[in-house]
Amino acid sequence: MILSAGIIIVRRVRGEWRCLILRAYTYWDFPKGEVEAGETPFTAAVREVREETGLYDLVFPWGEIFKETEPYNNGRKKARYYLARTDRETVTFSVNPLLGRPEHHEYRWADFAGAKQLLPARLTPILEWARKVVESREIRPPHPSLSAARLPGLGEDPDFTP
Repeated sequence: MILSAGIIIVRRVRGEWRCLILRAYTYWDFPKGEVEAGETPFTAAVREVREETGLYDLVFPWGEIFKETEPYNNGRKKARYYLARTDRETVTFSVNPLLGRPEHHEYRWADFAGAKQLLPARLTPILEWARKVVESREIRPPHPSLSAARLPGLGEDPDFTP
């Protein structure tokens, strides 16, 4: 099974949480990409965000928790999403050297209801998980470099309830 890793990036806009969504043609998603050989999923997620959005100032106030999608693409793929915060508004699309153009056409900082309208249904559980985590204001370990492997409870959190 192919594993992709990405990050749901949130920021506060006039006291309300917004999440970054990216559009490629008519398809909306969070920044993500395939985990390459020798990479951890977390490292791949951070790399993909930098490559696709130019965002490098991510903070992980909830630790390295993640949620995975159900298998998709005829059971051949799964995506793992982490959760991070930024204060930056501007996203910069870089040119993908394999495509000769940026991978995405548009970005939006959408509230959770707006994101749900645009994202595919398979991402609804991921979006709802992220909403519950950020709205709970629960902060898991305070330092972004803490590893999920070293800290129990920082892996997938499918049943998180605020």
